[in-house]
Amino acid sequence: MTEIEENTAVADGAETVATEPTHSGFVALIGATNAGKSTLVNKLVGAKVSIVSHKVQTTRAIVRGIAIHKTAQIVFMDTPGIFKPRRRLDEAMVTTAWGGAKDADVIMLLIDSERGLKGDAETILEGLKNVPQPKILALNKIDQVSREDLLKLAAAANEYVEFERTFMISALTGSGCENVLDYLAEKLPQGPWFYPEDQISDLPMRQLAAEITREKLFLRLHQELPYSSHVETEGWEERKDGSVRIQQVIYVERESQKKIALGKNGDAIKAISMASRKELSEILEQTVHLFLFVKVRENWGDDPERFREMGLEFPR
Repeated sequence: MTEIEENTAVADGAETVATEPTHSGFVALIGATNAGKSTLVNKLVGAKVSIVSHKVQTTRAIVRGIAIHKTAQIVFMDTPGIFKPRRRLDEAMVTTAWGGAKDADVIMLLIDSERGLKGDAETILEGLKNVPQPKILALNKIDQVSREDLLKLAAAANEYVEFERTFMISALTGSGCENVLDYLAEKLPQGPWFYPEDQISDLPMRQLAAEITREKLFLRLHQELPYSSHVETEGWEERKDGSVRIQQVIYVERESQKKIALGKNGDAIKAISMASRKELSEILEQTVHLFLFVKVRENWGDDPERFREMGLEFPR
């Protein structure tokens, strides 16, 4: 029998081609703050689905990025960084991260190779001991550390938790990422895909737009504005000329923070608006008219409604 004949079957007089079984599942990406999780998710998905900044705790709720690799649909869950919480928002983010890990088919721990097991990484490893799901380890920023130190770090982490596989990667350049995708494509359970083939995230566009503006806010005012600042999309109007009018509000907790967000003569808010509008236009592939406002909402970090809007559970 020829190779073609081996891969075909005849049923009811019609020729049908046998196909490989599909795989699908959820992979929770966890790690300490600024380990590079959002950068890695964007690289693995091949498009921007999670915002990135130098500010710690940028990711607040779980963002799902969807990658297609071979016959597998891999849903990466970018979770908030795990750290020692100091306030209610911190507690909600850490709880969300661990909750995402427990809901996944596979857990991938990302460790910054330069920082090693210092700080929160060791605490996360201890917490993973009680999580039953299969676990893999990814050491990030391998171009910044010697091979000898990488091997020592991998051995030390595996003493805490028995990882099924350890990967050496660079989320920034993509080095080693193909190996991660190959492994997960075979590891995830067989089954139909959860999302349409062309969908790269489950984040509603209004929320993604708010996240992009929040990213630009942090990039512009990294040192000056607290990470608790919040952005909401309050208006979205599709216009007859094919453009879209988006109205967003940046919420801060004090009047002094409002002045920082606006900047001298409005310079800061203009720069933030320009950067956000440019990226939104590229994503939406249409002209964007973006209107930003800054409002003071004192103690919004104690308001359950704000937590729900961010996809977080309000800690009691």
